[in-house]
Amino acid sequence: MRADGRALPAYEAGAHVDLEVPGGGVDGIPPWRQYSLCGDPSRSDAFELGILNEPAGRGGSRAICEHVREGTILRVGAPRNHFPLVADSQRSVLLGGGIGITPLLAMAHALKSAGRAFDLHYCTRSGEATPFLDVVEEFAPNLTLHHSDAGTRLRVEDLPPPDPSVHIYLCGPERFIESLGTASRARGHASENIHREFFNAEVRRDGEGFEVEARASGVAVHVAEDEPITRALARVGVKVEVKCEEGVCGTCITDVIEGVLDHRDHFLTDEEKESNSLLALCCSRARGKLVLDI
Repeated sequence: MRADGRALPAYEAGAHVDLEVPGGGVDGIPPWRQYSLCGDPSRSDAFELGILNEPAGRGGSRAICEHVREGTILRVGAPRNHFPLVADSQRSVLLGGGIGITPLLAMAHALKSAGRAFDLHYCTRSGEATPFLDVVEEFAPNLTLHHSDAGTRLRVEDLPPPDPSVHIYLCGPERFIESLGTASRARGHASENIHREFFNAEVRRDGEGFEVEARASGVAVHVAEDEPITRALARVGVKVEVKCEEGVCGTCITDVIEGVLDHRDHFLTDEEKESNSLLALCCSRARGKLVLDI
């Protein structure tokens, strides 16, 4: 609920919120992280989030689990949705890996309430390592559980055959998404019918240094090897808002005037990357000089 008692903003299944992580950050500035809304979108009294404590992660989930208690007031952005359900699909196939189940739970709630056909496949290491088990069981008989230790891994043959009216939604670890996305396309599902959301991604930081000109700001700076463009720009007073730092949220997408781009994000579409006009500054790079409209 909101601290001022007012109603929370409405949202549609697949949406996420930006949450300010308590407990510090770089130079005392709390970082922001993105978490999918996993509750029933018809509810207006609460935002439900599923946050897995990742000891080997970047520290966001660990800080939240350590510092947040009942009654803690948090700064949360308005819901944003880069992973919406297709309104006119005849069948939705929801494929979740581990904690990637979270946005799919909201989708299952919405589809069930609307009486629309869907299948929910939930993949985890074991029955004991299955978050939200009591929640997903509400969606039987549309639910199929897949546990690695039981030898019941999800196969592409378990999915409906290709059809223009069938849409597939993938969320989970990067390898889970890439593997099932590739297998689905190989079986004949159209790329535009396969929708993905990464809850985290491995970001390559390697690459030679290059020059960046922020034309609107009238400054230029050298981006060192393994240095994010956003950090280099900050040195010369150009502040770019950054949230995920992994190229999955789209907050730092910036217009490009010229340059040979090395895209490393998971937010822009293939068509947007081919246009050579947009770049995720938190993770992507360039070869040679890069000129930004910033």
